[in-house]
Amino acid sequence: MAYDDLRDWIRTLEKNGELKRIREEVSPELEITEITDRVSKTEVTGQGSRIKIAVGSTEGKYAPGGPALLFENVKGFPGHAVLINQFGSERRMAMALGVERLDEIAERIKGLMNVKAPTGLFDKLKMLPQLGALTSAFPKTMLAKDAPCKEVILRDGFDLNAFPILKCWPHDGGRFITLPCVHTKDPRTGKRNIGMYRMQVYDGQTTGMHWQRQKVAAEHYREALRAGAAWAGESAGSASARVAAMAESAGGAVTIPDGPIGGIPQVVMENLKGSRLEVAVAIGTEPATTFAAIVPAPPEVEEFMIAGFLRGKPVEIVKCETVDLEVPASAEIVLEGYVELGELRSEGPFGDHTGFYTMTDDYPVFHLTCITHRKNPIYAATIVGKPPMEDAWMGKAVERIFLPAMKVTIPEIVDINLPVEGVFHNLMLVSIKKSYPGHARKVMNAVWSLGQAMFTKCIVVVDEDCDVQDIAEVVLRVTNNIDPERDIQFTLGPVDSLDHSSRMPNYGSKMGIDATRKWKAEGFERPWPAMIEMDQATKAKVDAIWAKLGL
Repeated sequence: MAYDDLRDWIRTLEKNGELKRIREEVSPELEITEITDRVSKTEVTGQGSRIKIAVGSTEGKYAPGGPALLFENVKGFPGHAVLINQFGSERRMAMALGVERLDEIAERIKGLMNVKAPTGLFDKLKMLPQLGALTSAFPKTMLAKDAPCKEVILRDGFDLNAFPILKCWPHDGGRFITLPCVHTKDPRTGKRNIGMYRMQVYDGQTTGMHWQRQKVAAEHYREALRAGAAWAGESAGSASARVAAMAESAGGAVTIPDGPIGGIPQVVMENLKGSRLEVAVAIGTEPATTFAAIVPAPPEVEEFMIAGFLRGKPVEIVKCETVDLEVPASAEIVLEGYVELGELRSEGPFGDHTGFYTMTDDYPVFHLTCITHRKNPIYAATIVGKPPMEDAWMGKAVERIFLPAMKVTIPEIVDINLPVEGVFHNLMLVSIKKSYPGHARKVMNAVWSLGQAMFTKCIVVVDEDCDVQDIAEVVLRVTNNIDPERDIQFTLGPVDSLDHSSRMPNYGSKMGIDATRKWKAEGFERPWPAMIEMDQATKAKVDAIWAKLGL
């Protein structure tokens, strides 16, 4: 099922009892966060909710994650509505992608990856559904006059403060746009990208652009910087100048000083002064497009195609008014503008999904040139903080959906688990079919080489007979199966920008734990004991009399 837009998605949520309208006046400063945090931590057990809500208990009313919330009376913003927690449960995450189970999408991806050349008419007929899925992935361009996102076009006199943008946590540096689909193009290839990066509102016309260093949009920014790098007095184009520019700016993270250092001519960015990288930001897109913005896809795969594949229908896109970019035509709000190369500004603090505040740091500045929006736009947001929250369900969906793709590169993987409390990049549990000495360490290093998985701080590898979804079983295996000095491996490399514990920003250590059974071929000479388990015959006898035991 493909939703036409955010409003169609809201109607579906309400029809299925997955949305709660909030008509009481609520402030976008802290209050929406507090309400949403309480609701999103709803967990149903046999006795109802484990989380007691201070005012208005949700006990027994909702499934884990609580309902989506539509705030219709936002203080200071009459006529505006805020949608939040739209992805905040297992059921809603599946509904967002039009399936009963997330594994259905994983199976579709696996089917595409296993396509073989047809040998006859029957094989060709069997391929038709897969070819149809690929055809639906390509976006469809529509005319501006037909695009809902252009019902209102503001080229002058626009102000971000007209929208109910949230201040989430008490020590946040200000108000943040938290669910933006940020559109850029690779300056070299023109390949489009959609990512999700928080945006701190500085004033009505400028925001921060939190492009974490290793994300695709940040690489687009760096490519533009490389293109203009030159030695003092020379024209751009020197490879050595590009290398120096990246080194001296820490990959675009700090401003390169003007003038010589130690009497040696410096690389300069004179050619870049006034140069811009165009950016468009869509807020309130239909759910598949929003989800596509967070998936760890290869840079060569456009998120418009991922969204089209997920929803089984092309995403309709439209040209922007003031920048050479395309955005979802049904978006509620579109912000058009640019970042000026070399311009950085302090951003943060921000209460992040790690459960801690991310401290201030310098990031590019987004300048608006135009705002377009639907009439009576619905502002879509999310909040992050101590898990579980809405992003936990989104992260688990990514885990399930992209496991088949991970297995293509690392086929010995049986399953993975990214525990919510590990905030996805701090802990990965992996079960493997161990086939040779040192196999667990090979898998660790392979995982660290996979895109965003490079940030994984701790990887635990167990044998295939261990269910990594059973945390208790994993803990039992790890604590019993390892000799710490022998089985723990450390390595250095890039770490997540949000990691406040690393020795340096964006660079630190990672740990792998080999909790598999040790082989003689790995130097283990002692006998290895069997795990305790009752024999099947006894189990069958007890099963037969269980009902009579009164237990």
